[in-house]
Amino acid sequence: GRTSLLHSLLATASSGQEFCTLLDASDTFDPTSAAAAGVRLSQLLWVRCGGNVEHALKAADMLSHAGGFGLIAIDLGDAPENAFRRIPLVAWFRLRHTVENTRTALIVLSSRIPANSCSALKIELNRATGRWLGQSPYLLEGFEVAARRIRNHRVQNRRFTILR
Repeated sequence: GRTSLLHSLLATASSGQEFCTLLDASDTFDPTSAAAAGVRLSQLLWVRCGGNVEHALKAADMLSHAGGFGLIAIDLGDAPENAFRRIPLVAWFRLRHTVENTRTALIVLSSRIPANSCSALKIELNRATGRWLGQSPYLLEGFEVAARRIRNHRVQNRRFTILR
């Protein structure tokens, strides 16, 4: 669900002529599948961070100060817990403050929730069930996702289906 969400956000922003940045901390971005999902690669700056979460945050800080991006996405993937502990909370607040009064959307994707106390909006995605076609062997048609949106400490639960 995390990759589908990332592709959807990048496709929406890049189709509207916005320049986007993807800070790929885990080097897992696949441009071919992103282009198939509608991402305009000509509008995307892809920064590979070699598995270093701190480098991804420093790059986000520099790019957010530079301006000109409609979307800055930081994909932290499955970064280990100790990588988040090394980042001081003030770094997350500074990054949020930098984009707060701009037209730039800052998105952090992670299997762990970093700096949840300074997030303006938090969305948790959990795979609920798979949707299968046919009989054995089955073909995966898609899956249902349970989403929790948390804003100002108010929780809203939603369910939706992602189909291939």
